[in-house]
Amino acid sequence: MSQSFKQLQLAGARVYRAPGRVNLIGEHTDYNDGFVMPVAIDLYTQVAIKPRNDRKLIIHSDTFSDSVELDLDEPAPRARGHWSDYARGVAIVLERAGYRIPGADLAIQSNVPIGAGLSSSAAVEVATAVALLGARNQADLSVATEQEINRVELAKLCQQAENEFVGMRCGIMDQFIACCGRAGTALMLDCRSLDYRLLPLSEGVRLVICNTMVKHELCSSEYNTRRAECEAGVQHFAHQLPGIKALRDVTIDDLGRYGTGLNEVVYKRCRHVITENARVLEATTALEHNDLNAFGRLMAASHRSLRDDYEVSCAELDTMVDLAVPIEGVHGARMTGGGFGGSTINLVKADNVGEFKETVARGYEQATGHRPEIFVCVSADGVL
Repeated sequence: MSQSFKQLQLAGARVYRAPGRVNLIGEHTDYNDGFVMPVAIDLYTQVAIKPRNDRKLIIHSDTFSDSVELDLDEPAPRARGHWSDYARGVAIVLERAGYRIPGADLAIQSNVPIGAGLSSSAAVEVATAVALLGARNQADLSVATEQEINRVELAKLCQQAENEFVGMRCGIMDQFIACCGRAGTALMLDCRSLDYRLLPLSEGVRLVICNTMVKHELCSSEYNTRRAECEAGVQHFAHQLPGIKALRDVTIDDLGRYGTGLNEVVYKRCRHVITENARVLEATTALEHNDLNAFGRLMAASHRSLRDDYEVSCAELDTMVDLAVPIEGVHGARMTGGGFGGSTINLVKADNVGEFKETVARGYEQATGHRPEIFVCVSADGVL
């Protein structure tokens, strides 16, 4: 149905790319109006696009060896639980936002691993959105080619596509870092105001991502359950205190004084979010002072909280972290992403990366029977 990525390139298609991401600290805080600290990494989703003379989008995925067709003039289709939902959802949201886009052939190619907690979905959304907007400019000379959509607005639209079309009630972190990341830095984002700060990453440290190679089926359903539990906590505190709109507004002292009426599970969920927000702020200071040992201690506390209070870790993630911590040159290790499988993030001195990879791969396979994927990454720029 559609040309492949290489065929489209040979036919003169333009190519856009968006990075995956790893979150250093600040997990499950974004949808609570809190603080997060992601890094765009040098794993990418690329979209090759060539405008058509009609209003059809023909989208091919090299990863899935599959193609779909979407008529932009027909009523918006429902999500199908299919890889194409991410790209189709972006096209629909752009149209609804007033960005009339032309028909086009698109081919998607990616080396961001799926199901590893590295935001392959947001990379698809952002790369597709920029490609469609680029095709719009190319097809309509009345649209100034220099005129680019604001990157924060782009992140909001891609989040909207995932929330409303795909059905995943994610926060804005993944789309935001795919749009606004910068090489050599981590990004500390206030998910309420969308103000952000770029923080220096030491050149002597590598971001080593260990994919457990497991993804438990609980992930999507439990993600939405956690959101509902957080919302229950907000309702409780809003009756006790003025101005509470999200768990971002609740302090640890508030939790101690007013949290007694919460059931045990909701109390623990709230405690994770409240303490995790505090950890991100402390981690910001640590990076500003290049204090990677302090940063590592905060990563360890984050993992414990995700394991015990938010209960989104699993045996494989815990094993991977336990293997990493004693290795020489490791500043910190923790799970990253939504949980129930996926990956860990490890801050490792560059000189110790070889030993780290060998030790973790051997120990993890012996403990679980799974051979992990290990990615040694550097920070990268956002969508290009």
